Amino acid sequence: MMGLGCNAAGVVGCRIIDSKRERLIAMLTNCFVPCNGRFPMMLTIITIFFVNESRIENTFLAALFMGGLILFGVFMTFLTSKILSVTLLKGVPSSFTLELPSYRRPQFTKVLIRSIFDRTLFVLGRAISVAAPTGLLIWVLSNVILGESSLLAICAKTLEPFGKIFGMDGVILFAFLLGLPANEIVLPIILMTYLSEGILTEITDTIFIKQILVQNGWTWITAVNLLLFSLMHWPCSTTCITIKKETKSWKWTLAAVLIPTIAGLIICFLFTNITRLILNF
Repeated sequence: MMGLGCNAAGVVGCRIIDSKRERLIAMLTNCFVPCNGRFPMMLTIITIFFVNESRIENTFLAALFMGGLILFGVFMTFLTSKILSVTLLKGVPSSFTLELPSYRRPQFTKVLIRSIFDRTLFVLGRAISVAAPTGLLIWVLSNVILGESSLLAICAKTLEPFGKIFGMDGVILFAFLLGLPANEIVLPIILMTYLSEGILTEITDTIFIKQILVQNGWTWITAVNLLLFSLMHWPCSTTCITIKKETKSWKWTLAAVLIPTIAGLIICFLFTNITRLILNF
């Protein structure tokens, strides 16, 4: 539940689990739950491809669609946890007891100060340490021209064959790679690459966004795969750093990156090929 707000907070919340084995399982599967950084892109894609935003009743339909994605993420959390518990992290299940402390009147000032210094500034510091160099990298890739194309377009084109296998394209995959510091910038990077612009641009007109995407070969299959891969891919940089700090192990940090990514690619591959097979009949 904490992961719905921030996966890094969800990882820290695993501290209450006494069993080291079960704490690791919870950390490794936490990012199957979409954080609030992924919600804006997911809701935008749902709105422009699957519901008519001009009709008020379809707001409820969009909420159902989003809720279904979250439930699918919860299902993948349980499934992956089960697989881990019988493979990499075998062991005897433990009981879980949560002791309720004595009730005391909250000390508002103390809670606010400790929250700001112990959590907010700490997490922001981690995010900025990765976001600043990544922002510079995005600017360089989008503004350095080789021949008639930017480095950003060249890198995206290189990933194109790989992206097609999973029902997406090179631009989408490269945008996810560059979106490591923050999932919020994935869609702006996609639009920036399609428009061949040198800076990230915020576009609020969903009709214009759909036109850009459709003109670059998007179909409803592409949109579904984007949603699935957004739900299941590597954690953001802040979450990765938090996992490293909590586990004190690069091995488990790497596992936390690979497990959801492999799961996401498999799901996208199966969905794309099964859907194409059905449509060809």
